[in-house]
Parts: sequence; C-alpha cells; structure tokens
Amino acid sequence: MADADSGLFKPGSKLKHRKTGGFYKVLLLANVEASLAPAYVYESMQSHDFWIRPQAEMEDGRFELIPAAEKE
Repeated sequence: MADADSGLFKPGSKLKHRKTGGFYKVLLLANVEASLAPAYVYESMQSHDFWIRPQAEMEDGRFELIPAAEKE
C-alpha cells in the first residue's frame, strides 16, 4: 500500500510541470483501487481542479519540485 513517506514528492510539495508550465500542489500518495498501484493526488494551483497520476509517471521527470523560497 502507498505510504506518504515513500514518494519522491511529499504532501504539501509544490511542483511545476516542465512541458505546460502549470503549478500543482501534492495532496497525498494513494492507491489505485483496481491495481493497488501507488498514485499521487494533486491539485492545480491555477484552476483548483484535482488530478490523479501514477507515482511512476509523476516521478519520471515531467514535474520539478519548486524550492521553498519560490512557493510564496
């Protein structure tokens, strides 16, 4: 089962999508019901829509962590 501490991005982390330039906030690491695969639940900081993406896809380089100094 997914453990919040096992992911590269921790809950509350702010991310930037490298291709689109969108900004997102990680809410939690969860499990996909059908496969039990770990997946991130995250929120768009622009539209406030919620998204789910497999952990492996989220951590493959398409997102970059925003340093704390840039979060404000």
